[in-house]
Amino acid sequence: MNTFAKTALASIVFAFASVAAQAHMPTPRVDAHEAHQHQRIAQGVASGQLTHREAARLRAEQRAIHRAEWRAKADGVVTPAERRHLAHMQQRASRHIYNQKHDAQVRP
Repeated sequence: MNTFAKTALASIVFAFASVAAQAHMPTPRVDAHEAHQHQRIAQGVASGQLTHREAARLRAEQRAIHRAEWRAKADGVVTPAERRHLAHMQQRASRHIYNQKHDAQVRP
């Protein structure tokens, strides 16, 4: 294999490796908040405060936040605006969890 082909192959491998590494960029606040909200939903189901339908909707909202986080990480940089957007989504989801846990519906 000539030098040009080796260089081209090495640059392609490096590009794929850097994209893969950037996709796993840490967002500790987002991840911690996400874990806490999953725990709150699970606790609500266990205690009967959340019906299965309410829990399913809240979990779907958590999946949407997770997808938004992955889209923010896709270019390798999570900008301050993207972090604010994720925080806003999480705050809204937190309110939804609270409201659903404290409404009059209970699981039999």
